[in-house]
Amino acid sequence: MRRVLLPLELDDRAPPPGAAVRELHGLSMGTSWSVRLVDSPLPGRAGSADVQQGLQQQLDLVVQQMSHWQPDSDLGRFNRAAPGSWQQLPAAFGEVLGFALQVSQLSGGAYDPCAGTLVNAWGFGPENRYDQPGFRAPAAATVRQLLSQRGQIEFDISTRRVHQPGAVQLDLSSVAKGYAVDRLGRYLDSQGIAHYLVEVGGELRGAGCKPDGQPWWVMLEQVDGADAACHPAEMMLALHGLSVATSGDYRRFFHDGTVRYAHTIDPRTGMPLTNDLASVTVVHAQCMAADAWSTALTVLGIDAGLALAEQQGLAVRFVRRDGQAYQEYLSSALLALLDD
Repeated sequence: MRRVLLPLELDDRAPPPGAAVRELHGLSMGTSWSVRLVDSPLPGRAGSADVQQGLQQQLDLVVQQMSHWQPDSDLGRFNRAAPGSWQQLPAAFGEVLGFALQVSQLSGGAYDPCAGTLVNAWGFGPENRYDQPGFRAPAAATVRQLLSQRGQIEFDISTRRVHQPGAVQLDLSSVAKGYAVDRLGRYLDSQGIAHYLVEVGGELRGAGCKPDGQPWWVMLEQVDGADAACHPAEMMLALHGLSVATSGDYRRFFHDGTVRYAHTIDPRTGMPLTNDLASVTVVHAQCMAADAWSTALTVLGIDAGLALAEQQGLAVRFVRRDGQAYQEYLSSALLALLDD
């Protein structure tokens, strides 16, 4: 049985008669991006080279400011800044960091953009990676030392000045991709393009509808390798003024002997997750929010995560491993989107 999720609010603007879907795509942030947009039948800019260039420039800006893979990014410079120094952040970086710190506070530290040293130690950063020869998981003593050394930044959101106390490594990989999706959407809006589907590395945002009047239908991500008979029924979402992001422990992981380590680190313990959550999907008006919250709720686990989702009014699907089967838990806000 396939279930359907529908937006609570509808935009009644329709594509012009004779419009067609055009596709643009490229590479950024270590992954691919694509845009499907509805173009007027008359000669216009929607499918032109300057729109392609404009979209790529939006992504290049995110990389330039927030990549922890590029040493010369603004984030890279902050991570190398002298202890006790203050750094002035550009606007986009400041917007994302401010939101990430808000999610960190609301989640009780289950989400932390300042946990880059732990992410790096477990091989999920730009160097000494888990999939490279010679990698070894950090010893318990090393994890304890990193936790004890991790400081807290001060961030003045009004001036976008941030204090580097020393040893803080920012990592915005669990929010910057979602922000990039939002940024592409805002760029298309600014160009007068009202009907589109944006995707960056599997995270999506849709607006308007297709030329036939149908919304941009997408399937919520299923757990890779799961037996269809053991997995909850498929769920299809009309991406109309909505974004969706999924965090899953099946995406990146490694085995160290008999232990399987997932790529999501609990910043409170410094250890990879072991809470049986296979995936957490968040549907939200902002892809940045869907991205960050899917990670935070994954770390919290089903009980605390569902409670926080209810408190914050978040539309969330949790999928938990139960032996060979999978159990599904839906927040009230997601249930409200279900077409009965």
